[in-house]
Amino acid sequence: AMSPLLYYALPALGGYIMLSIFFLRRPRLLHTPWVPAFCPRLGAHRGGSGERLENTMEAMENAMALRADFLELDCQLTKDGVVVVSHDKNLLRQSGLNKEVSSLDFENLPLYKEELEVYFSPGHFAHGSDRHMVRLEDLFRRFPRTPMSVEVKGENEELIHKIAGLVRCFDRSEITVWASEKSSVMQKCKAANPEMPFSFTLSRAFWMLLLYYVGLLPFIPIPEKFVFSFLPTIINRTYFPFSCPGLNQLAAMVSKWFIMRKSLIRHLEGRGIQVIFWCLNEESDFDVAFGLGATGVITDYPTALRRYLDNHRT
Repeated sequence: AMSPLLYYALPALGGYIMLSIFFLRRPRLLHTPWVPAFCPRLGAHRGGSGERLENTMEAMENAMALRADFLELDCQLTKDGVVVVSHDKNLLRQSGLNKEVSSLDFENLPLYKEELEVYFSPGHFAHGSDRHMVRLEDLFRRFPRTPMSVEVKGENEELIHKIAGLVRCFDRSEITVWASEKSSVMQKCKAANPEMPFSFTLSRAFWMLLLYYVGLLPFIPIPEKFVFSFLPTIINRTYFPFSCPGLNQLAAMVSKWFIMRKSLIRHLEGRGIQVIFWCLNEESDFDVAFGLGATGVITDYPTALRRYLDNHRT
């Protein structure tokens, strides 16, 4: 005979699973969706670092000419307290000078190299006539209504507060997104300007996936407004997070199984949380991302993504 525990537990478990699936598919029954100020279909990675030298004003101008919906940026702080748009803390890769951005005043920053390898398209190089590093303030002034995501990599409170202040000064809190992989950094960002929408950190993304797989996600409030996620199919092809090919293959397989879930993306989108995949540079990857239901894509080649979007109007 069935034990009393199983007698009650099995129907309860079945009911819980049915309820979870029901609300996963109908998120608006439990949550009022956030209404975003913008819908980014085409995001330019470092301004479109496959077509012009990364993070230069020329790259940003090129992306905007291609009707980019938002610009993806990383910021560093110079010795004299200027917020500059730069992916690296150290200038060696991009400028050939083995010094930290923070060790130089803004006026002494070196020019970018004449050509730079495109990080997510190994073997491809970008060129441009503009080789100057740019201040975040200049970008805000040049593109006052263009949405941007600003990634902060280190726990530099002065940098965070200066970014927050510039965003307020240019009245663009609604269209500037905090991004960071580290939750400790994100806490400081949110405290510095809580009006700015913010994205999932790595630990919060793992937590969100766990909630999804145990069926609790539909019942839990989510304060984040953006998911900036890599697309697992680019691992071992254009993105190599590990030096060992075997580990990259394993990471591609495991992350593909965990992340590429249409029901998850549809649920997040139904709650107004925008899912953006990076950094995709080939049409086959655009197909996969939009096929999963993503809001948009971040690319090094805005020309290719613009052509794709114009040919696949949805």
